[in-house]
Amino acid sequence: MIRPKYLLLCLDLWCAYLCLVAAYVLRLGLQSDYQELWTTGILKAALLLAVIAFSSYFFELYDSQKFFAKKFLLYREGANLLTLFFLLSALFYLFPSLQLGRGVMFLTLLMFVAVQLGIRGLIRRFSSSAQFASRIFIIGAGQLAQRIYDIVPKDHNIHSYIRFVSCTEQKPFVDSSLVVGDIKSIDDLIRDYRPQKIITALAERRGNLPLREFMHSKLKGIDVIEATTYFEQEKGCLLVEHMQPSAFVYTHRFRMTPFMRSYKRIYDVVFSTIGLILTAPLFPLLSVLIKLDSPGPVFFRQLRVGEGEVEFFVYKFRTMAQDAEKKTGAVWAQKNDPRVTRLGKFMRKTRLDEIPQLYNVLKGDMSFIGPRPERMAFVERLKETIPFYSTRHFVKPGVTGWAQVCYPYGASDEDALEKLRYDLFYIKNYSILLDFRIIVDTIRVVTSGFGGR
Repeated sequence: MIRPKYLLLCLDLWCAYLCLVAAYVLRLGLQSDYQELWTTGILKAALLLAVIAFSSYFFELYDSQKFFAKKFLLYREGANLLTLFFLLSALFYLFPSLQLGRGVMFLTLLMFVAVQLGIRGLIRRFSSSAQFASRIFIIGAGQLAQRIYDIVPKDHNIHSYIRFVSCTEQKPFVDSSLVVGDIKSIDDLIRDYRPQKIITALAERRGNLPLREFMHSKLKGIDVIEATTYFEQEKGCLLVEHMQPSAFVYTHRFRMTPFMRSYKRIYDVVFSTIGLILTAPLFPLLSVLIKLDSPGPVFFRQLRVGEGEVEFFVYKFRTMAQDAEKKTGAVWAQKNDPRVTRLGKFMRKTRLDEIPQLYNVLKGDMSFIGPRPERMAFVERLKETIPFYSTRHFVKPGVTGWAQVCYPYGASDEDALEKLRYDLFYIKNYSILLDFRIIVDTIRVVTSGFGGR
């Protein structure tokens, strides 16, 4: 099933192209020759659409849960318009052959942002109608059911509901007022409540699930989904506690082929080389500032665990006082950590301290995108307490990654478990498109200072 945000993206791209055609008509007149629009100009149009999609995603204009805040929508649309204007202006200045025509770009952007705002306004207006209500049954009333209830997107439609169906005689862990019946009367409950989606959230499913009724429900168009799958779709991470080894074996995912590793290595070398060239002017400047800020070396190196649990030296700009762990040993950085220098706080927020890791990528110790490399002292302890923790070491660690852009800096065993959920999601669903999404999200994280310590 196609997710709403992808339908919204397709609608945006179609509207953007129509706005481009309309801009040509307004600017050049009806008598002009528009053959270029669908011949040589198609590449220019494709570039315009790609930049529009990138900017709209960057400003979270495909997150329908945020459309209900008018200020958020107006602010983001304004920022989107300015960003698109400056991005395309810079691009056309550097590559004049890509220009669309005098005034065409500005008219296109102005009309598109107005249309985009109107589309989101219509979504806000009609999302309260009964036919757009979200009706969900959660099969189970225990802790897993409550966990699923907590992550279901909060629907502003008064006709929407989430209800539980109990499967045992035990006292429900969830709010008892939301339990509408037991599994024995599931047929009647489905007929009375007409849910659109059924989520099975049982720790022990054997003998508890009415598979025949579920099969009939699915044939009638009701979406029947298992709790861990729903959790993965909504949160972009895995419910590790409820995974079995069979989840790794009996799936076409969790498989990094030699071909995948080859093209991943190619763009690692390309991106790390370009990154080192572009950031080269920062090295002498940051070196001087680090020396002036606190005594000690400019660079910091530390043993981290890489692919196959083989240790390697990771390189960073120093952000802490010299010998910061001499008395404490290996400890995670905390919020407002006193060991971090004044300049170090800024570099951690902007991720400037991570730049030397591009050298690790070029060497092959790391990848541009992957799980964050941890220290062996932490790894040995976490392997004892967190299931499947070693699985993250089947790929190279990364400068950035899915866990880094989705979850703030981790400083405890609980945080390590949460980040593992995202790391395993990345390993399971690895693709070039996911890597591209992580790069876009990394830019957003760096500009917002999310999670830095």
